[in-house]
Amino acid sequence: MRRRDFIQKVSAGTTALAAAGGFGLQSFTSKPTKITILHTNDVHSHIDTFGPDEGRNANKGGVARRASLIESIRKQNPNTLLLDAGDIFQGTPYFNYYGGELEFKLMSKLKYDLATIGNHDFDNGIEGLYAQLPHAEFGFVSANYDFSNTIMDTHVKPYQVFKKDGVKIGVFGLGIELYGLVGKKLYKETKYLDPIEITQEMTRILKLEKRCDLIICLSHLGYNYRNNPDKVSDLKLAEATKDIDLIIGGHTHTFLPKPTIVKNLDGKNILVNQVGCYGLYLGQIDFYFDTDKNKTANGTSIIV
Repeated sequence: MRRRDFIQKVSAGTTALAAAGGFGLQSFTSKPTKITILHTNDVHSHIDTFGPDEGRNANKGGVARRASLIESIRKQNPNTLLLDAGDIFQGTPYFNYYGGELEFKLMSKLKYDLATIGNHDFDNGIEGLYAQLPHAEFGFVSANYDFSNTIMDTHVKPYQVFKKDGVKIGVFGLGIELYGLVGKKLYKETKYLDPIEITQEMTRILKLEKRCDLIICLSHLGYNYRNNPDKVSDLKLAEATKDIDLIIGGHTHTFLPKPTIVKNLDGKNILVNQVGCYGLYLGQIDFYFDTDKNKTANGTSIIV
C-alpha cells in the first residue's frame, strides 16, 4: 500500500471518530498511553498471497506480508494486542491436508494474543479442533459456548485480561448459533447460550470485578442481518448492552474501511469493526488513555 493512501485512510478514520463524540479527540496535559488493537477475521486458511489474476483480490493478503505489517506496527507501539474473530479454518487445501495445524503454527509465529471460535472451526469436528490446540501458542475465548460436556472443556475461557503499560484490557468471546449451521455430529454437546445475556454478565465481571479500563468483545455473530432483525448481530448487541468499548466482528465477511459507531444502552459510543475475509486487510484501532484513564480512539483498515 502506498504511504499516501495509508495516511489518507488513517486520517479518514480519525476524523470520523472524533466527530461522533464519546470517543472524540481531546487535548491531553501529558503524553497519553497508546494501546493498539490489531485484528483479523474469517481468514479461512488463506496462507499465500492472492495471485496477479485473482480479480479484485489480486496481489493482496498472505501471512508473510501480514507478519511484516504487524512487526512494523509493534515496533511503533509495543503496547499492541493481536486478536482474531474466528473462522480460522476451511477455505484452501492447506486445511484439507494439515487439518488446521499450519494455521495455528503461523498464528503463533505472528504472536497472536487471543482468538474466538467460528462455526467453520468445527469443520473437522470438535475432536479435530481439539487435536490442533497444541499448535496454538495463544488462548481462545468464548463466553456463550458451553463446552463443559465436550473434549474442549477447560480449554476455552469466557474471557481473558491483559495489562499493557498500566492499562487493563478485558477481552471476551461470542460465537454464532451452531444449530442449523453446523452438523450436530461436529459440535457434539456444545451448548449455545444467549449472547446478550452472557454479554451483560461478562461486562459486569470485567468492569466491576476486574476493573478493566478497556473492554473488547471478540464476536463471530455477524455484523448485521437486515432481512432477519430478530437475529443477534454485532450492531444489535452493541445497542442492547453497555460497557463494551469495541466489538471486533466476523462471520459475515463484512469489510468496513473504518469502525462503525453505535450508541449503546446508556447512549454512549461503542466501536464495531470487521475487516472482510481471507487476510486481505488488517484492522487497527488505537486507544489513547490520559492519567485519569479517560479514553479516545481512532481506527482504520489496512490493505495487506
